[in-house]
Amino acid sequence: MTDRFIPIIEQRTKDFQPPAALVALPATGLLQDSLQRPLRDLRISVTDRCNFRCVYCMPREVFDKNYPYLPHSALLTFEEITRLAKLMVAHGVRKIRLTGGEPLLRKNLDRLIAMLRDLTTPDGHALDITLTTNGALLAQKAQQLKDAGLDRVTVSLDALDDGIFKRMNDADFSVDEVLKGLEVAHQVGLGPIKVNMVVKKGVNDNQIVPMARYFKGSPFVLRFIEYMDVGASNGWQMDEVIPSQQVIDRINLSSPDMQLQPLEAHYSGETAQRWQYNDGSGEIGVISSVTQAFCRDCTRLRLSTEGKIYTCLFASQGHDLRTLLRNNADDAQLTSAIGHVWTQRTDRYSELRSAQSSLGGSVPNKVEMSYIGG
Repeated sequence: MTDRFIPIIEQRTKDFQPPAALVALPATGLLQDSLQRPLRDLRISVTDRCNFRCVYCMPREVFDKNYPYLPHSALLTFEEITRLAKLMVAHGVRKIRLTGGEPLLRKNLDRLIAMLRDLTTPDGHALDITLTTNGALLAQKAQQLKDAGLDRVTVSLDALDDGIFKRMNDADFSVDEVLKGLEVAHQVGLGPIKVNMVVKKGVNDNQIVPMARYFKGSPFVLRFIEYMDVGASNGWQMDEVIPSQQVIDRINLSSPDMQLQPLEAHYSGETAQRWQYNDGSGEIGVISSVTQAFCRDCTRLRLSTEGKIYTCLFASQGHDLRTLLRNNADDAQLTSAIGHVWTQRTDRYSELRSAQSSLGGSVPNKVEMSYIGG
């Protein structure tokens, strides 16, 4: 076993203690962290497995045939996930996103979606239930997902050029198959559909303009994501980041009909900055977690495949709820545990990244993105 496995395994096997809920903290729907950020979004990872080996997420040299994936018994059951989600909704969650790994690899995922669909907010409103996927299985499962109650999907696509895309996904999967999945998902009504492109300098940045032109005038919203330092295995370097402003500049300079103007955010805490084509033929988004941190508006909590909650995408450790669940904790105890974790939240990693880098400070090992989703 190589040394590169050590931090990944340690962050799973370390004996996390269940959060201490010494004082009862009932759900009021108004939960705020130490920086007055409310809890509104829940991201649920349903599997740590993926059928791609994307270079920025699950590089094959680390996630090979010997990689120690979680055993099925360690995964939260659909009933456990739904129970925790219900308690988090009582604390203020209004949107649930299913992630992975690749979530469509989880068997009978439509059953979980149907269970989550039955949840409502305290005032009786339906939740916004979404899913992020690499698109490999989307064409065959889109109708099933829609029938179960899924609202919409976000699909990852990092290039239009088949050779570049295959080098990035390292699974010999073609662009045409992802595009087919997009079309089927649109036809069954899983929209508005967003298409995410992670931009890595010298790898796929020559695909920025072709991607923008291809999706201009389509029903899909293309979003460019700065290559991020998530986890400990992707070998992230700052000089491989293309700042979002450069993405906008490249598109603007590419052609007179590709000119962009900024749009207002849909809501406070939206991760993407929105831009619209001057001729009204659609919009794009840029997610600038590296160069323009949006920590102060972050309302997201992440539930891992094995039942730990993480208060930041860049967290180095989680808080164990599975132990509480399987030791027969009642809803009041679980509600208090969730509440105490969130109220003590201080995370603002992206805002601090530049300062730490300039001072030469070290950053602790972070949980892998494939383990808690994006």
